[in-house]
Amino acid sequence: MFSNRFIRWTAAAIALTGTAIAAVPGAVLAQTPDHPENTAAQFPTRNDLKSLTGAGSYLAARHASVERDAASAAAFYRSALRTDPKNNELLDRAFISSVADGDLEEAVKLAERILTIDKTNRVARLVVGVHDLKLKKYAAAQANINQSVRGPITDLVATLLSGWAAYGAGDAKGGVATIDKLAGPEWYPLFKDLHAGMILELSGKEKDAGTRFERAYKLDDSMLRVTEAYARWLSRNKDSAAATTVYQAFDKKLARHPLIQEGLRETKAGKKMPPLVDSAQAGAAEALYGIGATLTRRGGEDLALVYLQLALYLQPTHPLALLSLADLYESVKRPKMAIKVYERVPATSPLKRNAQIQLAIDLDTADRTDEAIKILKGVTTEDPKDLEAIMALGNIERGRKRFGDCGATYSQGIDVLQPGNDKANSVWYYYRGICEERSKQWAKAEADMKKALELQPDQPHVLNYLGYSWIDQGVNLDEGMKMIKRAVEQRPDDGYIVDSLGWAYYRIGNYEEAVKNLERAIDLKPEDPTINDHLGDAYWRVGRTLEAKFQWSHARDLKPEPEELPKIEAKIANGLADDNSNSSAAQAEKKKDDGRGG
Repeated sequence: MFSNRFIRWTAAAIALTGTAIAAVPGAVLAQTPDHPENTAAQFPTRNDLKSLTGAGSYLAARHASVERDAASAAAFYRSALRTDPKNNELLDRAFISSVADGDLEEAVKLAERILTIDKTNRVARLVVGVHDLKLKKYAAAQANINQSVRGPITDLVATLLSGWAAYGAGDAKGGVATIDKLAGPEWYPLFKDLHAGMILELSGKEKDAGTRFERAYKLDDSMLRVTEAYARWLSRNKDSAAATTVYQAFDKKLARHPLIQEGLRETKAGKKMPPLVDSAQAGAAEALYGIGATLTRRGGEDLALVYLQLALYLQPTHPLALLSLADLYESVKRPKMAIKVYERVPATSPLKRNAQIQLAIDLDTADRTDEAIKILKGVTTEDPKDLEAIMALGNIERGRKRFGDCGATYSQGIDVLQPGNDKANSVWYYYRGICEERSKQWAKAEADMKKALELQPDQPHVLNYLGYSWIDQGVNLDEGMKMIKRAVEQRPDDGYIVDSLGWAYYRIGNYEEAVKNLERAIDLKPEDPTINDHLGDAYWRVGRTLEAKFQWSHARDLKPEPEELPKIEAKIANGLADDNSNSSAAQAEKKKDDGRGG
């Protein structure tokens, strides 16, 4: 998956202080800015708002905030504010929700109202300052931004933005001096040198810029944007070979990052690459993106959202900021919001392909599977060796029980696997084996499971799947039981694997051991219908018939697969026949759809 590993900003440990996070009240996350039509199904209409009282609007806004629907929250808070315009709490909440929604023009209006009441409101100062910067009102931008400081995070952001505003006003020297004056945690120098270097670079001080970039690079050569800035500078001021060496060093740490691959192509062709940013606005957006992306990965989603939305306000097509925003939505389980952000990544960006893969995964999560598959097939058609896209496609097909399709898809990936990465390659054979077994091609499935174990011996899920399949078929019983036990030893808290052991005991007629292990599996996965059904069968076999019917009833209520429901209802009505020891075997199959169970 693309997500965090492709947008890593820094390895520096940034301690998120309570004061920094407290700058943004409430948990509010955005719908997509500039795309109101995308949320028309849930967004309140004017008639909705007119029909609500002030109290009704407020309650609707609070509910929308809890649901992390910032667009609706902002609309409802503004509606409530119109009925009670002097309510400062409503004003503040409407402002924060508008920022979270990416509606910065509306947020600026509200921020200006807030500042007439409370001149010390730091988030309002920041928003107004960024608005000034966008409009190239650099003196006003500095004045407002400098009043937005509060703690280590906000101090750094304000200082970098102030430095960029000074550069925009024609005072590059003053901008660099502003940045250099900032003192703080040990991770500050990394950001200070990077942004001072970019300001010096744009002001024609190439030699001084190179000194700063080199210093930042020595502090942390695993930072993507430091690597890019330094390599680009080298391509213009030293030679392409030096730039290529920097890119290659990063590629060894994080292979095949699209921006690094693009840099390698350019420098190997002898091209002189432009600076990373080309204006004060782009530099400020870079600062906001960098801190926002870091906060996203360190639990500061609310403040991160403010920074990312401000970054995109200054530079709407910043691909890394877009990917960070989408990643933020995914981290809080809002794939529909992420979808709209991924769709905004420019087609010309080297990151578009990665955005397409993540977009497809989120589309599938939103039950738009056909669209997801179409996108991934387009990616794999363009590059038949794109293992990440092939894996994503196979996983979606497998999750949707298109077992014939996923077997063919995984085969496409296996055909281009490179030897030497046995652990990663093992997964391909395991997943293809699942698809083959589920599409009634056991000979092929068995061969693939054995190949997966050859590449990664003792992998618990493979041991579980192959061992259970043998026992279910009545072959290799001793070896199959040993495999499942080894899997349980490695994953004693995996309810599906423990269930497989219990069901294996059931299949060989050891009902007492079956009960013991299935009860343990229920403790681990109490809401799984298959495990409840299995335990009901085991209870029946040991004469605990009332408990058996209770477990079957529970399994029925937990919404089992449609084809299993009649079988469960029949057992509730009639119990198990004396010769029906294998009647429930088919129910275990659905656990194998994603390789979790036996």
